[in-house]
Formats: sequence, C-alpha cells, structure tokens
Amino acid sequence: MAVYAFLSMVLTYEVVYASENNSVGEFSQGDLSGWEEKSFKGNSLYRFVETDTGKALRASTEGKASGLFKEVSVDLIKTPWINWSWLVENTFKNNNERSKEGDDYAARVYVVVSGGVFFWNTKAINYVWASHEPKDSSWPNAYADNAKLLAVRSGDMQIGQWIKEKRNVREDLNYLFGEDITQIDVIAVMVDGDNTGQSATSYFGDIYFTKN
Repeated sequence: MAVYAFLSMVLTYEVVYASENNSVGEFSQGDLSGWEEKSFKGNSLYRFVETDTGKALRASTEGKASGLFKEVSVDLIKTPWINWSWLVENTFKNNNERSKEGDDYAARVYVVVSGGVFFWNTKAINYVWASHEPKDSSWPNAYADNAKLLAVRSGDMQIGQWIKEKRNVREDLNYLFGEDITQIDVIAVMVDGDNTGQSATSYFGDIYFTKN
C-alpha cells in the first residue's frame, strides 16, 4: 500500500530542482527541510540521533507505516548516481516479501518518476534492505505494478553496520522498466511494519546524487 500512496502524491506538489552533486537529504546536519511525512497505517517514528559516526535519521516502527518524502527533480543525465548510507538493527521474520501480507521492510529508499496527470505512467524503484529476498534480486510491488523493488541488501549478515550504497538510477530504471528515463521527481525513505505487525529500527545517513 505504501508504494501506491507515494506514487499518487507526486501529482500534487511543487518541484524543487537539485543541482549537480547536490545533497537531497542532509540528515547528518539534522535537516529535514522540504521533507514531509505521509502516513499509511499509523506512524513510524523518525527523529535525529547521535551515532558513533555522527548525526543520523533514526527510523523505527512497531507495526505502523509512514514515510518521509521530498519533491526534488534530479537530472539523471547529469547526476545518475544516488548515494546513501544506512544501518539496520533487525529484519522481519517469516514474511513473503512478494505478497501484500509480507510487504514490509526495515529500510527503504524510494525514487519516483512522475507520470504527470497520467498516473499510470508514474514509476518507482524501492531500494530495500530485504529480509529474505536475495541481494540484487528485483520483483514487482504487491500493491502497484508500476513500482519495482530491488534488494540492495538482504538478511541479517550486516545488521548493526553502517553500509554505504551507490546505485545508477538511470540504469536501474532502464533495467526494471525497459525505458531510458532521464528525470526523477521524488525521494523518500521509510520503515514499515504494518502488514506483518512486526517492529524494526534503522538509520539513514545523507542522500545525494553525483555524476559518477
């Protein structure tokens, strides 16, 4: 359900343009300027905390689901690479992540492409820390055919560790949707446990785009 709602809301907000090598999530500065919360079933808890590596955004859920999103247009010709860091304390148990009943993740980073007035043209990638699906696997979202999930990490092997990630969004969109898409319009982060009723905690570092 969460992906569908994120896809819907991109039609209703003004866009803030990101410059080359621009940070769109300055969480290490304790800055949530331009970010808004969308609730799906109750509210996950988002707050800034000090960690061993500095300030970060702590995200936790106890069977709830809400996410933080930011409208920011990113030119994927100039800056196709999304960079972020995250730490997950735990994953979910015994859930089928390809089903509606198991569609929960300890950490998600969304990129969304607006379809304008044509909602069915809206597309999204969920970069997730999967509980069970193998690393680098991808599959359609259980609630929305125009959203794909991609497991950047999986399982418990690296929980409790800060992991830096780097993905070429333009290449991932082409691989998952078969189209050369050159702009994204929304960034979002989320932890959700509403379908499984389980709890999870994760941390997000800065999110930024680069040319290489």
